[in-house]
Amino acid sequence: MNKKIQVILIHGGMTFKNRKDYLHFLKTRKISLENKIRWSDDYLTKKLGNDFEIIRPRMPLSDNAEYKDWKIHFERYFPHLRDNIILIGSSLGGIFLAKYLSENKFPKKILSAYLICPPFDNSLQGEDLVGGFKLKLDLSLIEKNSKNLYLMFSKDDDVVPVAHAEKYRQKLKNAKIIIYKSKNGHFKVSEFPEIVEMIKKDVKIK
Repeated sequence: MNKKIQVILIHGGMTFKNRKDYLHFLKTRKISLENKIRWSDDYLTKKLGNDFEIIRPRMPLSDNAEYKDWKIHFERYFPHLRDNIILIGSSLGGIFLAKYLSENKFPKKILSAYLICPPFDNSLQGEDLVGGFKLKLDLSLIEKNSKNLYLMFSKDDDVVPVAHAEKYRQKLKNAKIIIYKSKNGHFKVSEFPEIVEMIKKDVKIK
């Protein structure tokens, strides 16, 4: 029997109001040949070690995401999940988890959920949060689904302003909201030791 703690990691993405805006983005976005080194890749695997199984669903059409498509794909993983799972959602993946957990009872026991720089609403500068990702007014089911709930923001985030932290705080009374001075903007960091420590601590006290 597999005793590893499962960590399911939902990556970020983008949404567009219409195809014209999406095509404009494709034609004008900055192209780089450099390898992106992200904390969510090898670093997390290495630091968490052999006691963890990290699952990274590749969510559909992440550059032009639709909530309903992501929901279908996410639920396909459910038969393979075990109790005491850890959920991590970054950016669009964070609001995806917030929306899903506020509208659905999760089928397994969640040990903890980490929402990293999740937008709260469509008040992002230069980006549209559309595609069905809008949160409902009542978010209380998130806290029923996950007793350990962490939301993490960075003061120098130029994509999801730190003001979104306060909006979540109004709705989620028991969530631990952590605001970092700097995570190189929108958590563009190659290492993220704080989340590794928190995950290991959660596992100890489960």
